Parts: sequence; structure tokens; C-alpha cells
Amino acid sequence: MINSTKQLLTAWKKNNKITLLLIAAIPQKGFKAVPYGSRGRTVTAQLLHMNSVRIGWLNYHKTGKRPDRSAAKKSYSKAELKKMFTKSGKEVADFLKSSVGRKTKPKMFGNEILSWFAYLVAHDSHHRGSILLALKQNGIKMPDKVSLDGLWYTWMRKG
Repeated sequence: MINSTKQLLTAWKKNNKITLLLIAAIPQKGFKAVPYGSRGRTVTAQLLHMNSVRIGWLNYHKTGKRPDRSAAKKSYSKAELKKMFTKSGKEVADFLKSSVGRKTKPKMFGNEILSWFAYLVAHDSHHRGSILLALKQNGIKMPDKVSLDGLWYTWMRKG
């Protein structure tokens, strides 16, 4: 049992804040960057995948069915991406809170909310790293305010 719903939600909000900070800092040309030697996912495609995984798991936990992603468009503005992550971030937070309160529970992950939470943070972090690599390999360096202060130190700050 998680002793502090507040701590869990704070950690999730930090994870989402980091992604929103990264999206805000990417220059427009960066959204088309692809990591060298990868499967060819652009930065935008990686962000869409990250959000799709969040929404997909939420849908699966609630209905037991996978969502239909066939209608997803290929191009989104920075504002649309931020809006998507703000919305999915809130929906994940709501599900986390509900699960800690034992009103809902994740399917799979041993029905353990902390395991699902850890999976989502690991998944988001993996793709943020791939995005930073793609940007770097394409000559786009993120300022320290984003790459150090935002992506690393956000975890170390209170609240």
C-alpha cells in the first residue's frame, strides 16, 4: 500500500512537467529530427507514441479494449502536443489517485498501481532520452535550463 497518495501524484506531475518543458523547448525544425540508426521515428512520432501509450493503457484498464489509433494524424503543432500531454497527464493522475483509493486498479502489472506508474515513468524517460539524442545528432542542442535543470533537477526539487 502506498503511504502517500500526494507523493505519488507529485512524482507523476514532475514526470509530466519534464515532458511539457521538453516540448516547449524544441525548436520547430527539431520535431522532424530522427536519431541516427533508429527505426525512423521523428521527435513528433516519439511524442505521439508516448501519449498513445498513456491513453492506450488508461483505456485498457477501464474497458479491457485497445483503442483504435488508425485515425491519428501525423503532424501536430507544439501547442497541440502540449495540450495532449497536459490532458493525458491529468487523466493518468486521476487514475493513479483512484487506484490508490482502491476504486480502480490496473490490469496486468500485478494489479499494482506503483508498478504501472514506474512503467509509465520509465517509458516516458526512455523516449525523452531518444528525443534528446535525435536533437543532438541533428545539431540541435538543448540549453542547460532544459537538459539539466528541467530534465534532471526537477526530480530533486520539492513539490
